[in-house]
Amino acid sequence: MLKTEEAIFFIKDYFGKKLAACLNLVNVSAPVAVLDGTGINDDLNGIEKPVSFSVKGISDQNAVIVQSLAKWKRVRLREYNIEPGRGLLTDMRAIRPSEDLSPIHSVYVDQWDWEKRISPSQRNIEFLKQTVRAIYQSIRATETALFEIHPEYVPILPENIYFIHAEELLREFPDLTPKQRENEIAKIFGAVFIIGIGATLSNGEPHDGRAPDYDDWSLNGDILFWDDLLECAFELSSMGIRVDPQTLDRQLTVSGCDDRRNLPYHKMLLAGELPLTIGGGIGQSRLSMLLLGKCHIGEVQASIWDRDTAGKCEAAGIMLL
Repeated sequence: MLKTEEAIFFIKDYFGKKLAACLNLVNVSAPVAVLDGTGINDDLNGIEKPVSFSVKGISDQNAVIVQSLAKWKRVRLREYNIEPGRGLLTDMRAIRPSEDLSPIHSVYVDQWDWEKRISPSQRNIEFLKQTVRAIYQSIRATETALFEIHPEYVPILPENIYFIHAEELLREFPDLTPKQRENEIAKIFGAVFIIGIGATLSNGEPHDGRAPDYDDWSLNGDILFWDDLLECAFELSSMGIRVDPQTLDRQLTVSGCDDRRNLPYHKMLLAGELPLTIGGGIGQSRLSMLLLGKCHIGEVQASIWDRDTAGKCEAAGIMLL
């Protein structure tokens, strides 16, 4: 177990530095909680409820545990007056009590949350793909470096990541559910980026839910990997080019969230007061799980598990941290 801990630390340290270098990011401090009612916290798929608590001395607002820092990072880019082509990287920790516990889901979230300022001309699919390729090559470089230090962890990732739009994926597998489609395409290519998460597809449904106020649904996506141990695809990163004022206006209306227009964050964005950005989150524990060949996320992070899960893992010889 100690050897696993050493490998986890190596992965987190190496990849964090590699990601910062390839995307031109600077490390900054990140909050664990923010005040409620500002619009800064994310609701991810639109249904998750953050942990809320009162703070002594603040009687008119509760604080909420962050679920991601997509909006917070964008405000920080403005406050730091970061120029286009440069961005921020944070070591984010969160609690998501709405998660269903599983081999790849826990209530504890640890991820690299990053955000980069871009120019208007970079709000396009090709720039999105270019950024995804840079992240993927950072992952492969980490895999290679890990193998050099710990040769028992043999590299398994394909040379390149495959791109496919959610609509194209639907046409390819029209009779399957979104998760089944992800499994099929990930099993074929090993590493996949599915473009267009949140928008309604030709079957009248989105590939997956996505909050309307951080990603542009036409310029975002998920990085997925095939896991031989679990025999399924799993998401390592949700990312994308963020909404501009016009896209936010449209997506708020389409999703029935016009009430958010009065929140401080949304007012700034609709008024064009925030920089154009691209960003995302990359799961630290999930990357460790992938590169170390673990079959349960509890093997690479200390979290909370129900008795049934703990018992089944013990019976299977799976050691939870």
